[in-house]
Amino acid sequence: MSNDFWNQIKSKYRFGELVYGTVEHHAPFGIFVDIGDENVRGLVQITDFVDTGIMTPEMYPDIGSPIGAIVIGYTEDKRNQIWLSVKPSVLQKALVHLKLPAASEQS
Repeated sequence: MSNDFWNQIKSKYRFGELVYGTVEHHAPFGIFVDIGDENVRGLVQITDFVDTGIMTPEMYPDIGSPIGAIVIGYTEDKRNQIWLSVKPSVLQKALVHLKLPAASEQS
């Protein structure tokens, strides 16, 4: 795909942004998500579900269930995928912007 195509996709689905979709397919390496765009589809890799512990395909959300996830990257080839994460730490960082003191300000 052209750079123009990916520039448009990246401006529509910004890094760190919350997107909503529907689980459409399970694979051993993750789930595919229909994000309502005929040009791209979302992918949550098995490593992007939990912060700690082990995620298994048996734990995937059901096909057809709604899902919210954070954009964490892009597969800029013929697969046209947007990488998504549902890790609690990633979701919290995107949804709740905490004002943390700088380390140098602490005594």
